[in-house]
Amino acid sequence: MGRGDQKSTKGKIARGSYGKSRLRKASKPVVVAETPVKEKAEPKPKTTKAKAEKASETEEK
Repeated sequence: MGRGDQKSTKGKIARGSYGKSRLRKASKPVVVAETPVKEKAEPKPKTTKAKAEKASETEEK
């Protein structure tokens, strides 16, 4: 009952195998957190200046 024994814990560790004497750890269940759905903000109205206003501003300066 030593390192070469396939049925002992020490032998399982040496071989890197699993079995009745060396059980695998149970994996934890993966929990997916629900992310809150963000409400879309209302789009901001685009404010555009008329080209005529820009032209008049440059003429005054």
